[in-house]
Amino acid sequence: MLRSLIAALLFCAATAAQAAEPVRIAFIDPLSGGAAAVTQNGLNHFRFMAERLSKDGRSYEIVAYDNKLSPQESIVAAQKAIDAGIRFIAQGNSSAVAAALVDFLEKHNERNPDRQALLLNYAAIDPALTNDKCSPWHFRWDAHADMKMQALTDFIKARPQARKLYLINQDYSFGQAVRKSALDMLQAKRPDLQIVGDELHPMAKITDFAPYVAKIKASGADSVITGNWGSDLALLLKAAADAGLQVDWYTYYASGIGSPTAIRQTGLAHRVFASIEGHANHAQADSDGIETAYRARFGGSFNVPRIRALMDMLDAGINKAASTEPKRVAAALEGMRYRTLYGQPATMRAADHQLLQDLEIASFGPLEGGMKFDEESTGWGWKTQGVIKADATALPTTCKMAR
Repeated sequence: MLRSLIAALLFCAATAAQAAEPVRIAFIDPLSGGAAAVTQNGLNHFRFMAERLSKDGRSYEIVAYDNKLSPQESIVAAQKAIDAGIRFIAQGNSSAVAAALVDFLEKHNERNPDRQALLLNYAAIDPALTNDKCSPWHFRWDAHADMKMQALTDFIKARPQARKLYLINQDYSFGQAVRKSALDMLQAKRPDLQIVGDELHPMAKITDFAPYVAKIKASGADSVITGNWGSDLALLLKAAADAGLQVDWYTYYASGIGSPTAIRQTGLAHRVFASIEGHANHAQADSDGIETAYRARFGGSFNVPRIRALMDMLDAGINKAASTEPKRVAAALEGMRYRTLYGQPATMRAADHQLLQDLEIASFGPLEGGMKFDEESTGWGWKTQGVIKADATALPTTCKMAR
């Protein structure tokens, strides 16, 4: 009897000690250079969610590493994090970086079964990451490039005013994926639409997009599709404002830091569209006070809601697995169902570790009607123009997961 009591007490003590240890997440993204503002915004979201979820005996800690937008630096950072005992890695800015980290973790985890780690992808959306390059050690919470383009091109299909379209994208894996999916889907949905320009430019290296905007203007385009993000999108829109370019913009990341201010400068009210999972003026966006609380804490808007989904689902996965061991948490995440910030169901598809959720086409313009929140003190905010349901975004996958 005494022996059983001692064993029980030792077990409780060990469990309490484990609970007291924070769940640490290595945040590996560019904290310097042209993408720093976007990255800092994402880091703020992770820290905010870590604070919200640190309760009931479990705490979360975000440890930031600056990868300088380099795949090589990212691998070095990941190794440092793992050596420091961190078993969860969050990354989003650059699909090239994500691919390098997936490859690194595949090899590391096989060689080091006692020090395995999991990649939590919140924004790297090259479709290959959940297709041919899928991995049991990688989960993605953002819709991939083809899923977002599916939503954008369905929207464009119903817009007869779109007749001449210009493509401009960053010259790396993600930008190339955006370009390819746009050309393929528009050919199928709008064969009458004329492609009057198709441009790839170096990522995070252009400081003045005036020459590119001049080419768009000269082409006679009435519409532009771009997957640009960060400073590459903000500076592109700023150059468009300076040149008085009057076109409709179809984007992936116009809701990101810096872009709302640039859109306001263009004066193109409700002519810049974004394929996103939701926004501050959605009817359910502040149902739990998260938007108001985040703005009070960090000043900006809670414009990366998928980070909430990622952190909530990781927490639920740890609870379900009753462990922080990556392999067990991964098993718990597969097929997990979740209710988004906007009250809609989402599922982590087990076949390829891609989150399936509703996507919205939102436009940016002056606050009106029930719109409550503006962005970056512009007096303008986001408004839903269309919704594509989760099952319609669920494009087939070629993933053959080697577990």
